[in-house]
Amino acid sequence: MKGMSIRPILTVPNPALKQISKPVDSVTDEIRTLMDDMLETMYAAPGIGLAAVQVGVPINVIVMDLAKSDDEPAPQYFVNPEILEIVEEMKPYEEGCLSIPDVYDEIDRAERVKLKYLDYDGNEVIEWAEDLYAVCIQHEMDHLKGILFIDYLSRLKRTRAVKKVQKTEKLKAAE
Repeated sequence: MKGMSIRPILTVPNPALKQISKPVDSVTDEIRTLMDDMLETMYAAPGIGLAAVQVGVPINVIVMDLAKSDDEPAPQYFVNPEILEIVEEMKPYEEGCLSIPDVYDEIDRAERVKLKYLDYDGNEVIEWAEDLYAVCIQHEMDHLKGILFIDYLSRLKRTRAVKKVQKTEKLKAAE
């Protein structure tokens, strides 16, 4: 594995986060390098999922790792993910986002979804995702459509979240 690099994560209200991501033609070495960097960036943050648009590359690429901190890392790679089927049962989950640091809120998500995507090697995978996996992939796939989890909240909560991030970023910049 070549040297991976940590990329800056865009935070709200950066308009680039609202871009609609484009499909990827094929999984090339360039895409794999991006996924390696994204994984490294996500681990450093630390987080459990990251969409390419969050590092300023608006293409349909997501990385995730839902392993518990004391387990072996279990990275997952999703290129052009699609949801084929949704089990209508909704469940509230407390979500956070690396682009909205230190803001958490409950969002209702489908408990199970059937996914189709290309993996790290470009192979097509079709599988069911449930619980945290289902929630995380829906959250990350929203990023590909320019949707942030705070977009599901009331305007007041959304405004408060953005202000909180801006304040934190100002403090960081002043250090």
